[in-house]
Amino acid sequence: MDKKKLYRSQSDRKLAGVFGGLANYFGIDATLLRLIGLLLLIPSFGTMVLLYICAVFVMPDEKGGTSV
Repeated sequence: MDKKKLYRSQSDRKLAGVFGGLANYFGIDATLLRLIGLLLLIPSFGTMVLLYICAVFVMPDEKGGTSV
């Protein structure tokens, strides 16, 4: 059984590859996740920015490298 792993995408990235990696992990379109992230940005009072920054440091790079 092939286990899926969560990585920051190297090929589908706009900033740090977080949404590209999440989209790859869940098998959905990265643009959809980016739009949802933008829509949640205002009502979350900046919490989405904090979560994104945390994900950048917690999620490893796709090529087996370390986080930023």
